[in-house]
Amino acid sequence: MEQTKNELKLHYEKYREIIKNLTMMSDVFMRNVLKKADCAEYVLQVIMEKKDLKVIDVTVQQDHKNLQGRSVVLDCVAEDNSGDLFDIEVQQDAEGAAPKRARYHSAILDANTLNPGEDFTQLPQSYVIFITQDDVLGDGFAIYHIEKTVKETCKSFGDQAYIIYVDSSVQDDTELGRLMHDFHCKNADEMYSSILADRVRNIKETQKGVDEMCQEMKKIYEEGVEKGMEEGMEKGMERKARETAQNLSRMGLSVEAIADAVKVSISEVKEWLSGSVRSV
Repeated sequence: MEQTKNELKLHYEKYREIIKNLTMMSDVFMRNVLKKADCAEYVLQVIMEKKDLKVIDVTVQQDHKNLQGRSVVLDCVAEDNSGDLFDIEVQQDAEGAAPKRARYHSAILDANTLNPGEDFTQLPQSYVIFITQDDVLGDGFAIYHIEKTVKETCKSFGDQAYIIYVDSSVQDDTELGRLMHDFHCKNADEMYSSILADRVRNIKETQKGVDEMCQEMKKIYEEGVEKGMEEGMEKGMERKARETAQNLSRMGLSVEAIADAVKVSISEVKEWLSGSVRSV
């Protein structure tokens, strides 16, 4: 029992050190910042260029089940006072922000919106927003707005399902650039936005905030390892182990610690994190 307490204390000390270096480009940290409605509201006001946008509901890390296919966990889903839905995702690698992933997130949003018997016309306007480490689409824009158009007329298809990509590496002297700067800040005192800074300060510098982050990181760690161990087939185990390794890397764990957690070699973890991994 005493050994377990000591191990838990050591884990928490490690997590506290990791938390100091986290930024909003870490999905686990970003979720904890944006679970406060005023923070999600500020981020959406800047990205959508709508000062009057008001967030009325925020849900973070919700597991959207798909009984006939792959389920997905959405980082942050917000609803505004017009009924529009926004899925905000942080992605460090290009694979995680692939166009077909954006399409799937949009479909999952729709599939979990209507109740039985409701007409399709009641689907809300929806936005899937990927905030990426670099320019995933590669055309040199700080922000990309994607919507379906009719090829023959070049008119909007009008399904009101939109996708937005934001390149967080563009941190120029614009409102969006300053927001992306804040997404990369470890220290609240260096942030432009007082709204985001206050929340980051609360998480990193108060006992309650640190404890909540430690608990969430512990949960992610344990669930990820457990899922990897529960998968019976070799391909499933490798896929789950790889996903766990990527999550732990975003949390700031070293390659050595990740290898120990998922029970694979250090070289294999490095291969997974570099992106040079075969499809499983």
